[in-house]
Amino acid sequence: MNTLLWILQGLLAFMMLAPGAMKLTNSNPELIKKGNGRMDWAEDVSPTAMKFIGLVEVLAAFGLILPQLLNIQPILTPIAAIGVILTMLGALALHIKRGDEPKSLGINMMILLIAAFVAYGRLELLPV
Repeated sequence: MNTLLWILQGLLAFMMLAPGAMKLTNSNPELIKKGNGRMDWAEDVSPTAMKFIGLVEVLAAFGLILPQLLNIQPILTPIAAIGVILTMLGALALHIKRGDEPKSLGINMMILLIAAFVAYGRLELLPV
């Protein structure tokens, strides 16, 4: 179970780090252009909010791995997973409000479910 949780934590961290870094380093118009239709929602979000979302995603990626790996406040790992859940709930709300295609919702739901399993696993199954 520990191995599965580590794999899921790594996958989840990657799924947060890559887009988070992209949001931090690109403007909204650049994100829309580079996203090929997957980032059109950036037109409904202020540049400041986009940078904040990117920062939250990058911090979540580090929080999913480093506290437990370094054994420094490992309780931060499931807390980071809960943060990912909250972030994905916000993403789902935005996509539903915009009437985006179901594929966008599916990706956010998948990330949310992985984060929920990591949080549950690290809080209940194998407490840190």
